[in-house]
Amino acid sequence: MAEVIADNSDFNTKGKKFSNAIVRLPCPEMKQGLSSFDFGKPDYLKALRQHSEYIEALKNSGLSVKILEADNRFPDSTFIEDVALCTPKCAIITNPGALTRKGEISGIRQILNEYYTNMEEIISPGTLEAGDVMMVADHFFIGVSERTNNKGAHQLTDILQGYGFTCSKVPLKMMLHLKSGVSYLENNNMLVSGEIIDRNEFVRFNRIIVDKDENYAANSLWVNGKVLVPYGFQKTRKKIEKAGYDTLILDVSEFRKLDGGLSCLSLRF
Repeated sequence: MAEVIADNSDFNTKGKKFSNAIVRLPCPEMKQGLSSFDFGKPDYLKALRQHSEYIEALKNSGLSVKILEADNRFPDSTFIEDVALCTPKCAIITNPGALTRKGEISGIRQILNEYYTNMEEIISPGTLEAGDVMMVADHFFIGVSERTNNKGAHQLTDILQGYGFTCSKVPLKMMLHLKSGVSYLENNNMLVSGEIIDRNEFVRFNRIIVDKDENYAANSLWVNGKVLVPYGFQKTRKKIEKAGYDTLILDVSEFRKLDGGLSCLSLRF
């Protein structure tokens, strides 16, 4: 039986859904971060400027932003979204699938304890990175990828169902993370690209199709009525604006070099 997903189409795009964000500053060692593309090594100083602009965009969208110091031990640690899933009822510490990222979860529980009383975790042999998890109202789509395995997806499903949420798995063949190719923009609108375009899981949504040459822009980010869009993808920006959203354009070129996008750089709740 298919899961029933609450219709969120009457949500006011000018309303406020998120109040807080947590970010981690990039570290100079980010040049050694994981990458599946040949866009070159990131420029650390440029990344710092871009990250600062990202923080300002979150603040301008009504969020209180907690800024964590850079962690020089982990080149990819600025992509903080992957190490925890923040829901309206609980926070879940993940277990990253990339071996070099597993240590990033250290200390996250203590930080989230400032905001949450209900804390859960994914344990081995389950792996899960929250870039593979997309929340739509009270339903969670969980991508099964190279970083998130079936055991991790099953653990997350059990946890979330215990809090009254529903879940469904989305097996991936080509994408690094689920949210590399799909972003929920509220109001039943969804950006889709690549292998996600024709997936049955998403046919009930108003799908805004991202052109192949702008696939990276599928990872745009809805924050309290605004949509943050990566710089340089005019066709996607125009489609989002045509759907009725105000957009905020941000250059995240240095994070793209490490397979990262707009959603990866923060925890939002």
